[in-house]
Amino acid sequence: MNAKRILLVIGGGIAAYKTLELIRRGRERGLAFRTILTRAGAEFVTPLAVSSLSESKVYSDLFSLTDEAEIGHIRLSREADLVVVAPATADLMAKMAQGHADDLASTTLLATDKPVLVAPAMNPMMWQHPATQRNVARLRADGIHFVGPAAGDMACGEVGSGRMTEPAEILAAIHAILVPPGERPLAGRRAIVTSGPTHEAIDPVRYIANRSSGRQGHAIAAALAAAGAEVTLVSGPVSLPDPPGVAVRRVESARAMRDAVEAALPADIAVCAAAVADWRPAQAAEAKLKKGRNQPAALELVENPDILRGLGHHPQMRPELVVGFAAETDDLLANAAAKLERKGCDWILANDVSTGSGVFGGSRNRVHLLGSEAPVESWPEMDKDELATRLVARIAERLGR
Repeated sequence: MNAKRILLVIGGGIAAYKTLELIRRGRERGLAFRTILTRAGAEFVTPLAVSSLSESKVYSDLFSLTDEAEIGHIRLSREADLVVVAPATADLMAKMAQGHADDLASTTLLATDKPVLVAPAMNPMMWQHPATQRNVARLRADGIHFVGPAAGDMACGEVGSGRMTEPAEILAAIHAILVPPGERPLAGRRAIVTSGPTHEAIDPVRYIANRSSGRQGHAIAAALAAAGAEVTLVSGPVSLPDPPGVAVRRVESARAMRDAVEAALPADIAVCAAAVADWRPAQAAEAKLKKGRNQPAALELVENPDILRGLGHHPQMRPELVVGFAAETDDLLANAAAKLERKGCDWILANDVSTGSGVFGGSRNRVHLLGSEAPVESWPEMDKDELATRLVARIAERLGR
């Protein structure tokens, strides 16, 4: 993805604020951005903010005396590798579908000979309106790529499909367009990723769980898919969108996660990022437990299946590369080294989850990579998406492509 040039058209919607994160994360991945900021888009983000993050001039005026002296709308449209429209409003998509050219954005989109990716964002009723759906069908028939929209709460207070997808998903879609499948380092490989917590039932309304958000596991699944792998993500209960291009299996308990992982075998790669509960109640009550008069109810706990160890020591279908996580609150490296040997995995990523570390539920992580064949690597603190990309690059290197 190095030196790939993106022309980003920012439409007029509240989701325009996400484009600032898109530019920042995209530049971390080696993308170069030029931007066209529509007049409506400038109501939500400023040219200064966009220019500061992209380190490039922001274009907005079709009749600029300086830019159009060089026929700017043609030059912008031809010098990009990909044109991304985010947020793509109902108005912008209507202009694209009908071939209008009354401002710099629509004129450039009409003049481009490069692939175009749109990330729609609008009110659910606007998205579902027959006129919008006719325009979407026309654009798809014209070869325009789409990412989203997602469903959820809207800024207007309504709920439904119409949210612009998150920057990480848009970046994955960009990668899928710019990098042909045959050029991806893990093309032809199969991967299993576990993510999130597990919930172990106490009774119909209570359970044992932990603070895992699933962000790291989901980011790894997305990065593996972007690298060309066929990915099965086995996820405990999380509030995250499904990563693009990934087959998701949703589970609640450790036993259900173990069964889903077994069903996904054989695989070349297994990354166990889930924070699986070590213990579960021996017997889940069929009715809600009531407070005792004199003492709380006692819970008898039994050990859950060890999914990582099961993969590391699998008798028939052990993956070629088994990667685990060691979330520790003390003696980080010593505990991680012991886990590496005990679980039979190839690599362990050790991270500190003690109070105040911010790893569980946070957007950043700092890990130490341990393997039996190399010294410990201490990686600096970084965004979980960036860590996922770095880990997948190491996986591709290890598997020889």
